[in-house]
Amino acid sequence: QYRPPPLAKFFHALPHVNISLHLVNSTFALDSDVYIESLGILGSIPALWLIITLFLLLIYLCTRCCDRKPRPKHSIVILKWTLSFFTMLCCGAVGVGLYGNDDVHNGMLELLTAGRAIDDMISSVKNQTSTIDSTLKLKVEYLLTQLSDVFDEPVTNQTARGVLLGVLDAMTSNTTLALNSLQDIARPLKPVSLSPAISTLQLAEAIRWPITMAILSILLMFCVILLFGVARHSRCALITFSVFGLFAVIFSWLMASVYLTASVALGDLCMSPEALMEREAPAPLQRDILEYYTSCEPTRTNPFLVVLRKATNAVDTVSYSMGPMTRIARQLYKPAQLHPKLDMLSKEVKLASSMIARLVTMLDCTPMHKEYMNALHAVCEMALFGLTFMLAASIGAGFLFAVLVWLDSHTWIYIRKKREYLQVDEQDPFLPPTAASQAIAARSLHSQGSYGSSFPFARASSHVYAPPKYDSEHKLPSSFIERFHEKS
Repeated sequence: QYRPPPLAKFFHALPHVNISLHLVNSTFALDSDVYIESLGILGSIPALWLIITLFLLLIYLCTRCCDRKPRPKHSIVILKWTLSFFTMLCCGAVGVGLYGNDDVHNGMLELLTAGRAIDDMISSVKNQTSTIDSTLKLKVEYLLTQLSDVFDEPVTNQTARGVLLGVLDAMTSNTTLALNSLQDIARPLKPVSLSPAISTLQLAEAIRWPITMAILSILLMFCVILLFGVARHSRCALITFSVFGLFAVIFSWLMASVYLTASVALGDLCMSPEALMEREAPAPLQRDILEYYTSCEPTRTNPFLVVLRKATNAVDTVSYSMGPMTRIARQLYKPAQLHPKLDMLSKEVKLASSMIARLVTMLDCTPMHKEYMNALHAVCEMALFGLTFMLAASIGAGFLFAVLVWLDSHTWIYIRKKREYLQVDEQDPFLPPTAASQAIAARSLHSQGSYGSSFPFARASSHVYAPPKYDSEHKLPSSFIERFHEKS
């Protein structure tokens, strides 16, 4: 007997409210606008927290950008260790999300397997009833009609012929009764098909699983970038994470919003899966049939039992009547008139009888109920358990990435850029002249030597003043010292 798991009870107990904050019915019903509205309100809670988080981070980052005060140089070892610690916690949260995603994937695969098994059972019953119907209608009735034509020929013993025709009419009536009973079995099952739902679920899971894996892997890459920046003392990597971290916060809380909505919906579904089955079942499928296969209680009677008995009794009567009819017909008619009709009729009746006996076994609730329980286990235990892990991981990652963005933005401002070479004054008298300066000086001296005759005072100056010498024991002039400090 199915019992809702604790997680389903927990999510089902969350308040379902409409836009006016009034409690509404929490029964799973995707065709109800009120129910969809309540799920949307629950899913908007993480989205609202995302807006608050982004607003707070925006204020903090604006204060960082507007703060132009020079930071005194001090050790950031504690900040780096704190960043590393929270980064490892964030990696663990993302890892929990990967584990939950794998659980959800395994649950979906088990659900698809159980769904295919149930669909195969339903298809087998349909095919079996169709085969029996074809056997009775196209072969048994056809052979009975041919024998009726043979029995219409005059014979000497009219009494025996009357008995033979009576047996033939009874066999025809029982064949028609068996056909009607088979129609009663096939009619409610005809519109039932799980193939479209299975194909849709398979396609959705084929898209969901790799996309979720890709998003979680990207979040792990963001953590790796931050660890690299901390380990290498890289200002560029830390600033890069400040940008990517904001995207990580957005993705984490958006996924939390989706996972919370899905978890609540799945919890509501798992509280009463029979109600969903009854609501989504096609009209010809009666409620007692659904209850029989979903509960499979020993006290319940197979709803097909009555029509199965009618079909079985009718075919058994036809099979039993084959003996008297064959015996009387061989006494009245020649073997050439009866062969091979009687032998073929006997063979087809036995085949129909064995197929109906097999149909009785196929309509038993035990194998289908087992697959139904496997499907509920896959959805309400494995998938819901994994979805809960993904929800917790997304919430944890959302908080941790916000903390990491805050710590990271507080860390990289203390990491200064690498100092470039200082620009020096090439005219500084205490530095040796550059090659360009020497070339210019040489050209100047050459020009003075060429045109020195035009300046009479140049020829009069026959000596050159040497620079003053200073004893190593004496100090340099104060003017030189002041000029040196100004240049430096």
